[in-house]
Amino acid sequence: MDASLVSILVIGFLLGIKHAIEPDHVIAVSTIASKTRSLWKSSLAGVYWGIGHTSTLFLIGMLLFLFNATITDTWAMSLEMLVGFMLVFLGIKTFLTKTANKELKGDRSYLQSGMIGFVHGLAGSAAMVLLTMGTVETLWQGAIYILVFGVGTCVGMLGFTTILGIPFVITRKQRKLNHRLTQLTGILSVGFGCYYIYRIGVTDGLFSFL
Repeated sequence: MDASLVSILVIGFLLGIKHAIEPDHVIAVSTIASKTRSLWKSSLAGVYWGIGHTSTLFLIGMLLFLFNATITDTWAMSLEMLVGFMLVFLGIKTFLTKTANKELKGDRSYLQSGMIGFVHGLAGSAAMVLLTMGTVETLWQGAIYILVFGVGTCVGMLGFTTILGIPFVITRKQRKLNHRLTQLTGILSVGFGCYYIYRIGVTDGLFSFL
C-alpha cells in the first residue's frame, strides 16, 4: 500500500468522523439516546448506527462502482427526503413516549440505531460513490476506502452519542426533567425533519420532478 493511498484512507477516516456528526445524524440518534438510562447503551447505539450506515454505503457503493453506474438526481433527492420523513416519525414517537416506560431494551435500541444508520446510508450513497470514484482507481481500493470511512463514522458517532447520553443518564431519577429533555429531542427531530423535507422538495426542486 503506497503512501498516497494511505493518505487517502486517513482523509477518508477523518471525513467519516466529520460525516457522523452532521445535524440530521445527531438529531436522529438523539431520539435513541434519550430512551437509554445507561451511558454504555447510549454509546453502543452510536456504534450500531455506524454499522448500519456503513453496511448500506458498502453494498450500494460496491454495486455502483462495479458497474460504473450512478444514482440519478431524482433518486438521490428522494432518498434524502426519506431521511426527513424518518426524522418526523422518530420525533413524534419520542415526543409521545411516556417517561415511565420510555427506556428501550438493549437489543431493540441497537436494532433501531442500525436501521436509522441504514436509512442515512441510503441517503448518502450517491455522494459517497461520487467521492469514492473521484478518489480511488480500483474496486478493492474503493472497498477499503468505504470501510475506513465507515470506521470513522462509527468512532465519530460513538463519541457523540456518549456525550448526548450524559444528560439523560444524569437526570434518570428526575423523571419530570428527564421527560422534558426527551420531549425536546422529539420537537427538534420533527422540526428539523420538516425543514429537511421542505429543503429537498421545494428549495432543491424534487417536487418539480414529480
